[in-house]
Amino acid sequence: MSEQQLPTWADPSVSPAALDPQGVSRRGLLRRAGLFGAAFALGSAATPALAAGDSGRLGGEDPRLAYLVGDHHVHSVYSHDAKYTFSQLATAAAKYGLDWMVFNEHSNFGHAYYGAAMEHEEILKARAENPRQLIFQGLEWYIPAAEHCTIFAAPGPHEVDLLTRFELAYDGKLLGYTDGAPDNPNTARNEAHAVKAIQWLAEQRRTGYVDDVLVFANHPMRLGIDSPHEMRNWRDAAPEIMIGMEGAPGAQGGGIPGWEGPDSQRGEYTNKPSVNSWAGYPENAYVLYGGFDWMTATVGGMWDAMLAEGKLFTITTNSDVHRVVFDTWKNGDWLPGQTFDNTGRIPDPVNTDTPQPGGDFWPGQFSRTHVGVTRYGYRAVMAGLRAGRVWLDHGHLLDGLDVRLKREHDRGRGVTLGGRLRVRKGEKLTLDITVTTASRPNPQGVLPELAHVDVIRGAVHGPVTDRDTWKAPDTRVVRSQDVSGRKGTYTLRVPLTAGDESFYVRLRGSDGKRNGTGYLGASVDPHGPVPHTPGDGDPWADTWFYSNPVFVDVEGS
Repeated sequence: MSEQQLPTWADPSVSPAALDPQGVSRRGLLRRAGLFGAAFALGSAATPALAAGDSGRLGGEDPRLAYLVGDHHVHSVYSHDAKYTFSQLATAAAKYGLDWMVFNEHSNFGHAYYGAAMEHEEILKARAENPRQLIFQGLEWYIPAAEHCTIFAAPGPHEVDLLTRFELAYDGKLLGYTDGAPDNPNTARNEAHAVKAIQWLAEQRRTGYVDDVLVFANHPMRLGIDSPHEMRNWRDAAPEIMIGMEGAPGAQGGGIPGWEGPDSQRGEYTNKPSVNSWAGYPENAYVLYGGFDWMTATVGGMWDAMLAEGKLFTITTNSDVHRVVFDTWKNGDWLPGQTFDNTGRIPDPVNTDTPQPGGDFWPGQFSRTHVGVTRYGYRAVMAGLRAGRVWLDHGHLLDGLDVRLKREHDRGRGVTLGGRLRVRKGEKLTLDITVTTASRPNPQGVLPELAHVDVIRGAVHGPVTDRDTWKAPDTRVVRSQDVSGRKGTYTLRVPLTAGDESFYVRLRGSDGKRNGTGYLGASVDPHGPVPHTPGDGDPWADTWFYSNPVFVDVEGS
C-alpha cells in the first residue's frame, strides 16, 4: 500500500522518530497514557497528518500528527445542575475512547467560593494517580450580554486561581451583566466587559501567570444571543485565546423518539427568539441541522462568513454531559442547611434502577473532537486546538481522517487542517483526503458507514465592513464524492486550481441517511444536513463528520 492508503502507525517502514520529531513514539504514548492508554489505542485512529508553517516559501510542509480524541464540555457534581462524580465520568471517558477532557463547571458564587478549590483537589489526585490522563480544569463562563463559553488553562500553580479570579470579575451571571437587547442601555457596557475579559486572559498568558489558556463559545445558536458582531469582537480581542466555537452542541440524545416528548430536539435546542436574541437570525436557525449548530451546518453561513475573512475559527463537538439518556442515577439528598451556594458541590448520585430524565451522552459515547498533536500532553492538545488541527465526528462515523493540500508538483507533504498554503495565481493543487472507515460497531452496536465526502470551497475577502453579516455568498459545495461501500483506508485525490482570490477548503460527510437541500439553496449545497421532525431525532441515524479548513493564500491577490 502507498503512504496515502496506510495509516502511519500501521506502516512498518515508518520509524517512531519520523512520526514524532520530539521523540515520543506511539508505543511510548500508550505506555505512558495511564487510564486513557487503551482508549488512545482504540478510539483515535492516527493517520499521518500535517500542521502549519512554511517559513515564507511557496507551498508548505507540516509534521505528521497523532490524533487525540477529547471533549471540552463536561459537568460533574461541582456544577449545580449536573449529577455525576469524577470517577463515573473518567470511567465512561476511558470506556468510550477519550484521551483528554475538560471539566468546565457552571460559574456561580458557590463554585467560585467553594467548589473550584475542592474540584481542583480531585483533579490533582486524579492526575497523580494517572499521570498521562489528560484532565483539564475549566469553567463555563456566562458571557456578559451573551451565551456560554468553555475556558480552560494548562495545568500549573495558578490554574484554579486564574479561573476563580476570572469568574468573580467577568462572569455575566454573577455581575448581573445579562442584558443584550439592542435598545437596552446596559448592552454596550456588557458587550465591552466580555471583550475585556478575553483580553485579561490573554494578558495572563502573555505574562506567564499561566502557561496557556483557551476559550470556545458554547452552543452559539441555542438562544440566538451570540450576535455576529459579538463573536467577531471576542475573536479579534485575542485570536490566540478565543479560538472557536461548538460546531455541534452536546445533549444530542434530546431528540430520541419517545424519550423527552413530542417537541424534543437534538441538543435541546427548543428555544425561540427572546428580547436578547439578535434580530437578524431567522427563526428556523434555532434548531440543529444533522446534529450541528445552524452556524456551522449552513454552507455559506455564519462559520463560513468568519472563515471568509481569512481568519481561522475552530469548531468542536462535545457531550455537555449533565444527565445521560436512560441513566438510572438520581441526585442525592441534601443534608439540612446545605445548598450549592454554601457548599459548591451537589451530593453524590444514588442509583434507582429506574430511568431518569436526561438528554446527554457520556463523554466520547457519541460526539468526538479529534486534535492533531506531535506528542502526548496537555500543552500539546492546546497547541493542536489553537493550530486548528481538528476534525469532528458523531456516532464514531470514522476511525481516522487525514487531509493534505499541496501544489501539484511539490514533493513534500503539504499542509493540513488549520494550515495555510502559499501559491501563485493559476497553480494546480492536489487535495488528498485519506479516510479510515469505522472498523467496529459504535456504542449503539451499529457499524457506521460513510456514504459521501463533500468538499466545500469559499473565497477569502478579508475583514468585513458589516460586522453583523452572517453570510459568505461565495462559499459552496464544489464536489460531493459517493464513497458508499468503501472499507478500510483509502485516499480521495481532488484537483483544485488557484484563481485570482485566496480561498479555503473544508470537508464534510455523513452516513447519507438524512439530507436535503441546504439552508441557502441547492446551488450552494444540494445535499446538506436538515432538521429532524420534533420528537423524531434519533442521533444514531443521522451522523456527520466535519473538518476545519485549510487556507490557500494566493500571491498577489
